Amino acid sequence: MQLKDRVAVVTGAGQGIGAAVAKAYAKEGAKVAVIDLDQATADRVAGQIVEAGGQAIGVACDVSNREQVEAMAAKVNAEWGRIDILVNNAGITRTAMLNKMTPDQWNQVLGVHLTGAFNCLQAVVGGMIERQYGRIIYVTSTAGVLGTIGQINYSAAKAGVLGMTKSTAKELARYNITANAIAPGAATPMTETIRTDERFKEKYLDRIPLGRWAEPEEITPVFVFFASDASGYVTGQILAADGGLTIH
Repeated sequence: MQLKDRVAVVTGAGQGIGAAVAKAYAKEGAKVAVIDLDQATADRVAGQIVEAGGQAIGVACDVSNREQVEAMAAKVNAEWGRIDILVNNAGITRTAMLNKMTPDQWNQVLGVHLTGAFNCLQAVVGGMIERQYGRIIYVTSTAGVLGTIGQINYSAAKAGVLGMTKSTAKELARYNITANAIAPGAATPMTETIRTDERFKEKYLDRIPLGRWAEPEEITPVFVFFASDASGYVTGQILAADGGLTIH
């Protein structure tokens, strides 16, 4: 087991890639805190992990809310004594063309993707520094690399995550803490429209060299690698698990 006895916090783990990552970590021996905005959703995924023989708890948390994040981290530390791995995966979309986007739509998306990731980072990093060990994994997007139409807020937030990843890696390397980012292809509930709407489906698929959509379980091995000791000399990197979409 690559993550035996490690403690992992996975945000946005109630569905999609987050849920798949939480389950993959538990299968590799980690104790997993399943974080989601909705308690029942978090408990459902945590329950599935426990039923499969793993260790997990569900915690409701709005990552854009600093007090809730601090309470979440305190609960995980009280349960298992530490946090070794943080996966900043929580995300939302508020779609609108840029000339019609409201300040609330802008702020909500940046609040979850950027401020939320920063809140979680600060909540866990003190213990990681003290123990001289940690794995920080950010989830960005091909939208943060290529841009997109109708989601300037989302693209800007995900591009910001790239800068956060590199800065985190540079600041924390001295403490044996790595920070890396993964840019998944269209494998999340947030990309459901792209994958199912005939107006977008074929046009988007034509841009993917592998010619098919990803399944969340195809992306999880990359998350396991970045969380494991096998990636101990890898930091500040952005890995695109996108079927070749962002080949330059």
